[in-house]
Amino acid sequence: MKRIMFSLLFCLFFVHSGFSQPSLSLDPAKSAWFRDARFGIFVHWGLYSMLEGSYNGHTLPDTTLPEGRSWYAEWVQMRLEVPAEEYRALARSFNPTDFDADAWIREVKNAGARYFVITSKHHDGFALWDSDVSDFDVMNTPFKRDILAELVAACKKHGVKYGFYYSHWQDWEHPQGALPYWKPKRPDKDFEKYWREKSLPQVKELLVKFDPDLLWFDTWDEVSHITDERRDELIALVRSVSPKCLINGRISYLNPGENIDFLEMHDNQYPASILSKPWQTPATMVRSWGWHAQDFNWKSIPQMTEYLVSNASKGGNYLLNIGPKPDGNFPVPAIRRLREIGAWLYANGEAVYGTSPVQITPEEGVIFTQKKTDDGARLYITLTAPKESVELPVEYGEVTGCAVLESGRPLEVKKSPGGIRIPLPDALFNDCSLQVICLRMKNTL
Repeated sequence: MKRIMFSLLFCLFFVHSGFSQPSLSLDPAKSAWFRDARFGIFVHWGLYSMLEGSYNGHTLPDTTLPEGRSWYAEWVQMRLEVPAEEYRALARSFNPTDFDADAWIREVKNAGARYFVITSKHHDGFALWDSDVSDFDVMNTPFKRDILAELVAACKKHGVKYGFYYSHWQDWEHPQGALPYWKPKRPDKDFEKYWREKSLPQVKELLVKFDPDLLWFDTWDEVSHITDERRDELIALVRSVSPKCLINGRISYLNPGENIDFLEMHDNQYPASILSKPWQTPATMVRSWGWHAQDFNWKSIPQMTEYLVSNASKGGNYLLNIGPKPDGNFPVPAIRRLREIGAWLYANGEAVYGTSPVQITPEEGVIFTQKKTDDGARLYITLTAPKESVELPVEYGEVTGCAVLESGRPLEVKKSPGGIRIPLPDALFNDCSLQVICLRMKNTL
């Protein structure tokens, strides 16, 4: 009943509001916060978390099943062939009594992340908010609490920007929502029914109820029902309701067009060169996105910190994912990694936040970022491995000072045939696997 009534109201809005009239583009100044933030936290959480990557004696990845070779536990319904009614019945026992929105966002804040994104509705179709569009939501569970509303309140309290992942294309609960590539493709006229009944109305609902700073849409490098016309219709809807909400490039991965606000890389994809448009990498701490009890493939803290700085050096952001447990707790290894990344950023965040790329090809083990300051400029040299010295094609007369960023230890700068050379202390890496040198300069490079 919710779906029918809300769809009728949405159709009236669609016809009479003229929402297709607003410009499809957003003033680039509105995305300045995103370019400066560099680091965000992603969360995949829903009914799939309850299955923990396993079902009926099978655990992902399962090579005995044709499509069960993926680690992605949020795909457990399709990968391990959970019957639709059995999966839907999980809602009757979804009761994450340990969930504490404030505790989550405190961890996000302490990690040094500047924004937070959560799966409001993944491909399974289950909504983590009180949706007027669909009964398949968190309010029809024993938990009966609007998870998004609590998280939004916590983000506002702690000064963290927030956004929502929304699966606008696939929806395994709606009779006409798109299915994975190995399932029969919906006729386009059937998908249009889902598009009008659920996808567009729920996106509008998220915008009106929660006023997010960004929406994270999800398609991949395959032909989908998200045509250029549907892409632009969805962008027009967002622009008509929100003067600030950013839109990512995976709204239509194969052809994002010119009106998205930032490019979204593929999962754990890291560009090799500087990109002109704002962008980010969605990245995992393990192999799965949703909670997988048998996925112990935790990435090291130095590796993830290097990804963060490397992305910043190419003009990009790092969106690091956590898959909370069914009870609402973050896994202990995830918390340790968040806190240690946060500790590194506490000492070295100046080399990440608000920085821009440097048009110098770095030697191996060196990452460059820079920023303009009131008294000139700063060139940040992040070292990912011990070195005896660093050489740079910089005019000696441009340098006004040099020091280790964390400790303030002064470093000598010498002239060299190619510019300058900075000898490095032997003990520089004794207490940290990534060290940052701050070179004070008269101008940016």
